Amino acid sequence: MMKNREIIVVGGGMVGALTALLLAKKGFVIHLVEKNPVQLPTDDAPFELRVSAFSAQSKNLLMQAGVWDDLPENRLCAYQGLQTWEVGSSKLKFDSTELGMQALGYIAENCWIQAVLWQALERLNNVYFYENSELLSVNNSDTGVSVLLTDEQLLKGDLLIACDGANSATRRLLDIGITAWDYRQHCMLINIKTDSAQQNITWQEFRETGPCAFLPLAENNASLVWYHSPAKIKQLQSLSNSQLKKQIELEFPTLNFDFEVIDKGSFPLTRRHAQTYHKGCAVLLGDAAHTINPLAGQGVNLGFKDVQCLVDLLLHSSDLPMPTLLKRYELFRKPHNLLMQSAMDLFYKGSKSDVSAVRLLRKTVLLAAQNSGQLKNRVMKYAMGL
Repeated sequence: MMKNREIIVVGGGMVGALTALLLAKKGFVIHLVEKNPVQLPTDDAPFELRVSAFSAQSKNLLMQAGVWDDLPENRLCAYQGLQTWEVGSSKLKFDSTELGMQALGYIAENCWIQAVLWQALERLNNVYFYENSELLSVNNSDTGVSVLLTDEQLLKGDLLIACDGANSATRRLLDIGITAWDYRQHCMLINIKTDSAQQNITWQEFRETGPCAFLPLAENNASLVWYHSPAKIKQLQSLSNSQLKKQIELEFPTLNFDFEVIDKGSFPLTRRHAQTYHKGCAVLLGDAAHTINPLAGQGVNLGFKDVQCLVDLLLHSSDLPMPTLLKRYELFRKPHNLLMQSAMDLFYKGSKSDVSAVRLLRKTVLLAAQNSGQLKNRVMKYAMGL
């Protein structure tokens, strides 16, 4: 039986911590290696810039892990509506009531998801923590794996799960190559506090310079997402909060409320995809295996789907040799992730084209999608993982 075997999880972010918790609850012995100390945020702290939109499927996984109810209500925002359009086009609207759902998804800070997962892990006696530690080397074979940590501790396990992000050091130590390119755009995140009640609709407007999006946060907070050229984002980043507010009022889609800029940050957009998801008794999950253009908010949800797939295989296909099991994981997940990456790239590049025929096609597609009835709802359910 696979249970009670030892698994080394590298990376204690949302994907790594969820993987560790789901497996630990099933009796696996978990060694969790994390290079950054994890601190519990406070209920009254300003909202972090890094937030994610969690699908219904992702919420179900967090409920399965027993941590969803540990999230403070004042840090969690359900949204019932989703709208997208380009200037001059009809809006494509999704509504949870049309799907018979309470919400299309939930927006929460990454740090809070990580924190409640770690709290749950710390209550288990079959989880061992190696904080402020990194991997120095990996000895990997088809029958097991061992890793040497920076403090010279040696860990041995039946499986190594790399969840250490887009710049995965574990992936490099395993000598797994990636296919990558730069989108030549940056994304700016801006946290604001509004003078209105909590919103329940998230929206995105497509422009030739890149999309602009609004994400409601708990209470009267929100996150603005602004894509533009690296030079433009650098200029916006250099502004004071009051100056940035004026630029938002001048250049961002209209906001029907007054607001105050609280925080801001930016990052470049890069696509990465590992050439293989596994090697010997080691496997890549989440951003270590794939990153995606964030315009549809699918990054963390794809990572959680990786988690669910691998956990299900470890629980229900434990008779398979580990390399065979990991190959099956790749066969399940890689085509799906590649399809989602490609779809987002097509949508992103098409949205930025200023060719008249392409612009007309975009508007026609949005109008047709809005009037497609049940087809539109099926697409949304697929994105929600239902």
